[in-house]
Amino acid sequence: MAKWTPKHEAPEPLEGPVVATITGGTVLWFVLFLVQLPFYGWFDDHGHLWWVWTCLAGGGLGLIGIWYVRGRDAALKRHAAAREAAASR
Repeated sequence: MAKWTPKHEAPEPLEGPVVATITGGTVLWFVLFLVQLPFYGWFDDHGHLWWVWTCLAGGGLGLIGIWYVRGRDAALKRHAAAREAAASR
């Protein structure tokens, strides 16, 4: 059996407004949770109560995601600044 080798280099990861994207998604999850709260009884009667809790879990995990991507973004900026300072010496 032959070992698989890539035929080309992997592309660089796309960098964009990651913090804004995660924040927007987190806000959306919380809004969906709040919109579903008035219909809690209906969801419970029809066996779809997990929809409500999924939105709350998505919002909670989004808060962790915001914390993570903000730290990652700060680390990338620190690394770029250190590299620039080292190159200017």
